[in-house]
Amino acid sequence: MMRTHVDWLQSADELLPRVRETQPLVQCLTNSVTTNFVANALLAVGASPAMVDIPEEAGLLARSAGALLVNLGTPSGEQREAMLEAATAANDAATPWVLDPVGVGALPIRTELAQRLAGLRPTVIRGNASEIRALAGHGAGGKGVDASDEVDDARSPAVELAQSTGAVIAVSGAVDLITDGHTVVRIANGDPLFTKITGAGCALGAVIAAFAAVGDDYLAAAVAACAAYGIAGEFAAHGADRPGSFAVALLDSLSAIDGPAVVERGRLS
Repeated sequence: MMRTHVDWLQSADELLPRVRETQPLVQCLTNSVTTNFVANALLAVGASPAMVDIPEEAGLLARSAGALLVNLGTPSGEQREAMLEAATAANDAATPWVLDPVGVGALPIRTELAQRLAGLRPTVIRGNASEIRALAGHGAGGKGVDASDEVDDARSPAVELAQSTGAVIAVSGAVDLITDGHTVVRIANGDPLFTKITGAGCALGAVIAAFAAVGDDYLAAAVAACAAYGIAGEFAAHGADRPGSFAVALLDSLSAIDGPAVVERGRLS
């Protein structure tokens, strides 16, 4: 039976309390520019962050963590080794994991790394339209780590990438697009201030990982996480109209948001 937008939003009402009750450990191998913000976003939503990103430890923790985030924002040589180790271990242990292929297509080292990681069967791949198009072989990437394509330009590549990797694909933009290769869900929540702070996309990847840690329907988990995150951004922007205050208010909103608010305010199609 086809799910309605209410069914999708109801997943947030189920998963968000579960995150806060179980406080899943989310291991993050992430961007050094945004590590603190990512950790604080996880704490705000109710999860427990572990920024373990060195070889010999990364794989060990990935086997027992609730979920794993692999973000290619600033991939040093040692971190690249740890990323492959952690993703392999997560795959072996059935730990859900999120790949955030920052800057792929435009930059060669991370592009090759992202292609290797995509072959290790991530649970979710989250990126902007240019990154998803490039990873699917349909473009050369964006302007460094910024998108130069619109979300709808990535619809067909996202579907293809989902089908070839088995991952749920979450394309972030003014309207997010989430697909498992068969169903496509669009989420129109959010605020332009997301584009004015560092770490907004990185933190979303971590929040998706936290939701994936507590639910086995990963398409529903990604939809719920993106909707809750976008709505938290809307709440934050109500009282904070500049980037600095917005970043702080976003953490507060992630801490305060609840399932009924997501069901009421979610704009899905």
